[in-house]
Amino acid sequence: MRSRPALTVLTVAVALAATLSSAPAQADPRPDTRSHHCPQLSDDLPWYGANRAKLQRTIDERGTCSPHHRGGKHRPVAAFDWDNTIVKNDSTDATIAWALRHDKILRPERWSDTSQWLTPEADRALTKACGTDVPVGSPLPTSTNDACADEILQVRGEAETMSGEPAFEGEWNHRRTVPQYAWVPQLFAGHTVAELRAYARAARDEALAAPIGSEQKVGTHTVPAYSRYYDQQKDLVRTLQRAGFDVYIVSAGSEPVTEEWSKGVGIDRRHTLAIRSVVRHGRITTWTEGCGGQPVSKGGTIPYIDGKRCTINERIYGIKGAAAWKKQDARHRIAIGGGDADTDVTFVGDATGTHLVLNRNKPEIMCRGYDDADGRWAVNPMFIEPLPRKKESYPCATEGFTRPDGSLGPVRRDDGSVVPDQWDTAFGA
Repeated sequence: MRSRPALTVLTVAVALAATLSSAPAQADPRPDTRSHHCPQLSDDLPWYGANRAKLQRTIDERGTCSPHHRGGKHRPVAAFDWDNTIVKNDSTDATIAWALRHDKILRPERWSDTSQWLTPEADRALTKACGTDVPVGSPLPTSTNDACADEILQVRGEAETMSGEPAFEGEWNHRRTVPQYAWVPQLFAGHTVAELRAYARAARDEALAAPIGSEQKVGTHTVPAYSRYYDQQKDLVRTLQRAGFDVYIVSAGSEPVTEEWSKGVGIDRRHTLAIRSVVRHGRITTWTEGCGGQPVSKGGTIPYIDGKRCTINERIYGIKGAAAWKKQDARHRIAIGGGDADTDVTFVGDATGTHLVLNRNKPEIMCRGYDDADGRWAVNPMFIEPLPRKKESYPCATEGFTRPDGSLGPVRRDDGSVVPDQWDTAFGA
């Protein structure tokens, strides 16, 4: 067979090129990351070690600059605890302190009505300290009655009375609730949601205006008077939102309180998940909504340890019933999770991209953070007033894990192997 003349081939090539150049260009289905700015975490805000790079890697892998980014209902999700993760100090405790100083706690008919686990000793101590002269449903004078304020703070903070007796007893799933956390929204029973939001705003404004490190007296207790939004976390939230992430707060605090504070970092009510009280006739009750097929109760199920996973699975991914308690496939898990305490360990561990931990020396989450089984854990000292190095190792191999019955055991990886004891390496000066 004879070859075509070179001139003929050249003529065809020129003609084809002319045809293609005059045809309308077809859009490349892949995002052109070269023509768009990929959202970046600020270089001006210090992070510990390689933590900024780990977070940025996940933002780049999952966000709008990734060819795999999907919008709409399938946007990547980041979820963070609130207190001591996004803000310094506890916004729930700040709200309680403000309420006690302004006589905003209403007298219950019986203190035992506020929690199904309240001990007779705590019931008697609260009744004696707060008295019975005030009509049921009226404000207790906690701004002047130090004994009443003290008993409330001691039960909330230490789960004991001022005389040292246990405030709660009975059985509960220790990976789904803790009575003194559930007791916080129960303390505000009788108020409207709008009233509680107003108290939270007032407490927030006071705490943000107070000098860093300042304290206040409530009763005879000395408690923090200040709070601050962490600049690094505000920047992280903004960067994630610009990169197309849905950013949620998942807190074991009262939902109306957390909603008021979360607005300060640009997170709306729909993206703020916390203890949801049952409201009847416009008033908060001592009952709370359940999760994962569990019914309404007096705090039997709240966003606490495994309860935070359930809340995310149910309220973000729409997974109902008992399945909401289970670890899901990668498509139905968050990309980034952040927390500071063992109450956060399950959902932070579920993250498929980065597990961010602020170091408050809480054993299970620190064991998992330092073990870094998948290479994606990022342990960071608190950004304000970080803790010094923990002198002893974390007891990961023996008692770092809290079982549902409250007993302690070893922390185990997904494959069942035991995490060895870990030393504290990400700490303040």
